[in-house]
Amino acid sequence: MHPKTLLDSATELVGRVLRLDHPADAVVSRFFREQRALGPRERATLAETAYAVLRRKPLYEHLARAGTGGRERRLAILGFHAPRDFLKQALTEAEKAWLDACDAVPPAELAPEYRHNLPAWLVAPLRAQLGDEFDALAAALLAPAPLDLRVNILKEKRPPVAGELARAAIKTIETPYSPWGLRIDGKPALTRLDLFTRGAVEVQDEGSQLLALLLDARRSEMVADFCAGAGGKTLAIGATMRNTGRLYAFDVSAHRLEALKPRLARSGLSNVHPIAIAHERDERVKRLKGKMDRVLVDAPCSGLGTLRRNPDLKWRQSPKDVAELVVKQQAILASAARLVKPGGRLVYATCSVLPDENEAIATAFAAAHPEFEPLNVAELLATLKVPAADTLCAPAAGTAVEAGGIEPGRHLRLWPHRHATDGFFAAVWQRAG
Repeated sequence: MHPKTLLDSATELVGRVLRLDHPADAVVSRFFREQRALGPRERATLAETAYAVLRRKPLYEHLARAGTGGRERRLAILGFHAPRDFLKQALTEAEKAWLDACDAVPPAELAPEYRHNLPAWLVAPLRAQLGDEFDALAAALLAPAPLDLRVNILKEKRPPVAGELARAAIKTIETPYSPWGLRIDGKPALTRLDLFTRGAVEVQDEGSQLLALLLDARRSEMVADFCAGAGGKTLAIGATMRNTGRLYAFDVSAHRLEALKPRLARSGLSNVHPIAIAHERDERVKRLKGKMDRVLVDAPCSGLGTLRRNPDLKWRQSPKDVAELVVKQQAILASAARLVKPGGRLVYATCSVLPDENEAIATAFAAAHPEFEPLNVAELLATLKVPAADTLCAPAAGTAVEAGGIEPGRHLRLWPHRHATDGFFAAVWQRAG
């Protein structure tokens, strides 16, 4: 495609995603459905351009003030995902001069808001948690996430899968913490591979894999994935159960559960029972009160730990949205807890980096439910032979114990800049026998 035509398409797509009225991935997918003539390379360029603009929106809007032409075009030029020589074939002389001036601005001379590219309301809680590490996190959130795969242990082992990928010219490294993970640099067309079609691998962030590992579901148990969504963690849990027992996949969205069906067929699992529910107090949930050995609550959340792959969330979420989510998270966790039988395990998790959705929820739940004993996540992960388990948890060993007397290692706390995963939180309890 000619550079001018590609830039025009990028300008249109940037305008659409910046409306922020729908998730960016949905907007991009719809655009591609409308533009079926686009090839894989053009689609990659357009998608990465749109995401680059979302990642650096404050900076690009600042630089765009000095340019010429329409706003969306200027933003598309700044974020264009292609070599500059290719891009400049589509530019006027004035645009070339302006772009060169933008490229020459030293990052150190930029104001903080144009370096971190985060909304002001999110900066404060992140600085409070990370201190001097804030800049490292902000930089990590501006980079695309790597592509992680989970090997389906029901069918395959990790080394042979890595070898098969290598023969397909796809280089991988083993994930450092999950025993099932392989990390790919780039975005190859996995869905065309026999490995994928026969269910040997699934795309899943290493952090999500660790949540399934932490649940530690065993053979022949009764287990519930309370907010299953499209079922990525459900499939991982089912594999750890070796396709025995009963695994309930609950979700309020029948549409999301419908997306689980082809993945379930590939996985080889037959112990999974997807159930669409109206709300967390649905009668189908109540019937299972006190019967579950393990319950995972990967609660609906702000998703602010996934900004590397969903940068639009930092512009689509607000403190008001988070406050509403907190109420929902508390209700869901309380309802899910009723399913756990004496001696059973409960795991609460989010892909948020905000304490209001994480530690505050766990603390409030523990205070209201003394029958649930908090477990030390660092110790659990060490028992599961996860390397450097203590570095994945907070409070960290050697630091002052947090207010409330929380011991080091109590919670899982994953950060993109520390662990190369999405931002994740998890707390674990065992119900008194």
